Amino acid sequence: MRYCIGVDVGGTTIKFGLFREDGTLVKKWEIPTRTEGKKEKLYSDMAASIREETAKEGLTLAELAGVGVGIPGPVRVNGYIEALVNLGVYGLNLNEELPAYLDGIRVRAVNDANAAALGEMWQGGGKAFDSIALLTLGTGLGCGIIERGRLVAGSFGMGGELGHIIMEPGEQEACNCGGHGCLEQYASATGIARVAARLLASCSEDSVLRGQQNITAKDVFDAAKAGDELAQQAAAKSMDYLGRAMSYVSHITDPACFVIGGGVSRAGEYLLRLVQEKYASYIHIQEPQAQIRLATLGNDAGIYGAARLILE
Repeated sequence: MRYCIGVDVGGTTIKFGLFREDGTLVKKWEIPTRTEGKKEKLYSDMAASIREETAKEGLTLAELAGVGVGIPGPVRVNGYIEALVNLGVYGLNLNEELPAYLDGIRVRAVNDANAAALGEMWQGGGKAFDSIALLTLGTGLGCGIIERGRLVAGSFGMGGELGHIIMEPGEQEACNCGGHGCLEQYASATGIARVAARLLASCSEDSVLRGQQNITAKDVFDAAKAGDELAQQAAAKSMDYLGRAMSYVSHITDPACFVIGGGVSRAGEYLLRLVQEKYASYIHIQEPQAQIRLATLGNDAGIYGAARLILE
């Protein structure tokens, strides 16, 4: 029986999972993300934790097939990562550099959204398909695309960066990426709240959201489910942007299934019905259309996908 480690590097914590080759999660754990502006600190913390936890299971590093790592940034084909902006580290190549901290065992890095897509295809909401697109609707909007079981990463690691396609060229406010009118500005968790705030400012319609401080996407969907018309308008407008962007993906890579994850996916069936309606309105020449499902692995999708990267 082979084992491997899946790692999901986040801005606050680094999550780890020890897996058997059949997809069984043996154990999972996490440590705080600390870099102190140095990639070496990131490497040493990860390696020390992997050594400690595998030893507790009676395993040596030599018994691992390798370590897969999901990273919050574009990863080139050769493993090079120009910048992890949110972590304050630059010029990394985990594939080449991290093995020195782990007795030379195999390491493969992948963008975190791509890792989550692999995880959902392997053991989650997209398990029945070999061609999927995972959309993660959280603070930002991530996307991972898999075609016939293989990640579509692109030549420069930008494959699947759906959150930063321009939906509204005339948008005055800037996205975190520096662009204007990105999908992320309208269909992420923060984008949905922003769309609702703009609607509130543009009319005098009664709404339970009016006067509420720090509106969240959950507030919008909770109010929409309860029948609040303005909240329903906001949810529909945000999901219209998402459905249109999904139609672009269908016309380019034609996935069999879209899987929707991230915090916004907790809106459940209401969200799913709305996205299906909007997506269908933009697809006119395709039959059958891609299925749309909710993700099932939650915050563990990244570690599952990173592990799958090693075992494939």
